[in-house]
Amino acid sequence: MIVVFGSLNVDLVTTVERLPAPGETVMGPDYVLHPGGKGGNQALAARRAGAQVMLVGAVGRDAFAGTALSLLAWEGVDTANVAQVAAPTGAAFIAVDGTGANQIVVAAGANAYASAHALHEIKLGERDILLLQREVPEAECIAAATLMKKAGGRVILNLAPARAPAPELLAVIDFLIVNELEALVLGRALGWPELEPDAFAQRLDAERRIATIVTLGADGVVGWQGGVRRQLAAPKVQVVDTVAAGDSFVGAFAAALAGGYGFSGALQRGLAAGSLACTVAGAQPSVPRLEEIEALVGSAFL
Repeated sequence: MIVVFGSLNVDLVTTVERLPAPGETVMGPDYVLHPGGKGGNQALAARRAGAQVMLVGAVGRDAFAGTALSLLAWEGVDTANVAQVAAPTGAAFIAVDGTGANQIVVAAGANAYASAHALHEIKLGERDILLLQREVPEAECIAAATLMKKAGGRVILNLAPARAPAPELLAVIDFLIVNELEALVLGRALGWPELEPDAFAQRLDAERRIATIVTLGADGVVGWQGGVRRQLAAPKVQVVDTVAAGDSFVGAFAAALAGGYGFSGALQRGLAAGSLACTVAGAQPSVPRLEEIEALVGSAFL
């Protein structure tokens, strides 16, 4: 089982000709409302990639709560441990330009009150995986990771949004997934600002024994585990937008690990899922399914 401890949002998405500069207003023709949040996105991605998934988080007691949970419940993600709190459901405000690039502002809302307490009531074991991001309180992430490690399970941290983690959090993770900006932020926090993504991943694997993956956008992915380097080029796809590409990568990677694949097999499936997510607009609507992922893996990597 994969336990996702993370955020739930509604995403308000508008398409613009170009992204605004600081202080500038750019008009979009309309907007759409989607369920989102990194926790929700990654839970859905892992579920669609074939895993059994439980989501722990928080929503408000407002109309947006149902939107945030609707697709997850429909797809079979266990949301019984999502709390309702006296704060508005989290929201993300997303602008996407004609090339698929985006700018995102996130209002935490109920996510600021997400608690790891529910994990005390869940029977965790060595076959389980905890998946974390950076949109819920760090102290609660540390508490959740500590519980999973005590149970003998594995912990994956996606360092998004980019903020330097506490040493206590780094000490209880097995896998770290970052993009190039997030690698730079962590590298600076560790006193390694000069390192390229590949060297950063190698050093974190060697010195901290954290298997480290850096996603490189159109250039694919590089990862280090146990002193062994893996690099994959991204499959060529027609990009519509890049929203949830990273979350799709993370969820599918975790699902592959839970399904018994090794590091290389999990990287292939994560990269395939992230690439496929770029071909459909929106966050959760763009998350691919297992059969699509396996088809692209078969044509691109095998």
